[in-house]
Amino acid sequence: MSNPPMIRAADALARRLYAEGCRYAFGMPGGEVLTLVDALEAAGIRFVLAKHENAAAFMAEGVYHRTGAPGILVATVGPGALNGVNAVANAHQDRVPLIVLAGAVDADEAQTYTHQVLDQQAVFRPITKASFSLVPGAAHVIADKAVAIATEGRPGPVHIDVPISVADSRIAADAPPARPFAAPTAPAGDALTQARGWLAGARKPVLIVGLDAMNDGAGEAITRFAESFGIPVITTYKAKGLLPEDHPLALGGAGLSPLADKHLLPLVQTADLVICLGYDPIEMRTGWRDVWDPRHQNIIDITAEPNHHYMHQSSLNIIAETKACLEALMTDVEPRPVWPDGEPASVKTALAQAFPVDDVWGPAAVIATCRDALPRDTLASVDSGAHRILLSQMWACYEPRGLTQSTALCTMGCAIPLAMGMKLASSDRPVVAFCGDAGFLMVAGELTTAAELDLPLIVVVFVDASLSLIELKQRSRQLKNAGVDFARHDFAAMGKAFGGAGHTVTNRAELQVALKTAQAARTFTVIAAVIEKGGYDGRI
Repeated sequence: MSNPPMIRAADALARRLYAEGCRYAFGMPGGEVLTLVDALEAAGIRFVLAKHENAAAFMAEGVYHRTGAPGILVATVGPGALNGVNAVANAHQDRVPLIVLAGAVDADEAQTYTHQVLDQQAVFRPITKASFSLVPGAAHVIADKAVAIATEGRPGPVHIDVPISVADSRIAADAPPARPFAAPTAPAGDALTQARGWLAGARKPVLIVGLDAMNDGAGEAITRFAESFGIPVITTYKAKGLLPEDHPLALGGAGLSPLADKHLLPLVQTADLVICLGYDPIEMRTGWRDVWDPRHQNIIDITAEPNHHYMHQSSLNIIAETKACLEALMTDVEPRPVWPDGEPASVKTALAQAFPVDDVWGPAAVIATCRDALPRDTLASVDSGAHRILLSQMWACYEPRGLTQSTALCTMGCAIPLAMGMKLASSDRPVVAFCGDAGFLMVAGELTTAAELDLPLIVVVFVDASLSLIELKQRSRQLKNAGVDFARHDFAAMGKAFGGAGHTVTNRAELQVALKTAQAARTFTVIAAVIEKGGYDGRI
């Protein structure tokens, strides 16, 4: 009898990830992860060298948004792993399946060798769905568990410490059967009867859609449902585009703009039925806390996990897959006329007027010019700041994941690496990253990675030499200006220095020329849009 074929434990991880559809991994290697990198490449997963682990994780998220396969972050022991903590926490809050492969010193070695050694699992447990330390005899099982946990329910990151000698350990190549994906669930019995009755009787229904619905791929089902019953749709920022935003029933994104809430919340509070479909209020500001009273309105909460956030309560709580739930709700319910006074259309008009596109110059003019000049199918990313709130209201999305951002943790510096991941996975699509000048400076070094990967993406920087959102809050509290302003820098020159093109623009005409040139460029382009301080006052 011949001996069974053998592989390294690292190969078991890599092969399971490849089988799940993963084709890219991102990170910065150290000696402790060389076997991991080799195993990933051997399995058919390209390892991309980033300049910082934090950016690498956002690149991995960008790829996930285009492929649906979990992202992969590779980090070496100690400082490498800790560099990724911010983006891993972001993945946890933003419900992103991210596999974090961290190098680790062997357990026996760690008893007498302390250089760069710390309890990495203790660090990652609070910000991941699960944390493992790879052992040879369970390498196949741990690999499958990591994928299953990362992608089930509300997706999220899973961390695996990979000790040096364990990565090279020889194990049987034949893996046990993978766990099958759980079938979608839908409501039944009294809960379904109650929900159908409320839907049939509603005259002013509203649909609030969030992360769970996006992760369930419920866009087509939402469009069908909304059109069948004439229900206006409000989304969270992350779920923008689940209903194309030029649809008459689409009221755009919500969550952080008091100006938008001024129009949206009265509509929600007027509704006699609010269906929260995969709505995860982790994206929302405190102004959305308890905006309805389930004792006086019919509120149906359809989510992947029970409500432990207590941002709101419901009249009927359903744990189910969103698409299956919508199909069940629609069955045997006859649509009837709703919103007889046309309030949703009035709100849509009011929102358009609240965020006008005809400014001569300023942040709104930058956004409006970009949306007009760039193709409809452009993929966009944006990092955190005042520009994100304004852009999330003004940038129309026509498909799910058309605009990616850090919506729950709201971390700065994510736009460029997110855009790089999206462009890498969807090379045929135009991609633009919108950055604040401070966020750009956090990750400017990753432009060299974009140059090395030949990624012709567009980076638009809002240049006002200030942490605009924080400065606005500071002024609103009548506090002294401190710690929010910085020097103006030549961002266009930085783009050129790192291997791309660069333009500085101060008006719409210059921006239009820069965008036209950038779309024809073979490398990345940095467009520095110089705006005045205070340009967001009264606009968000």
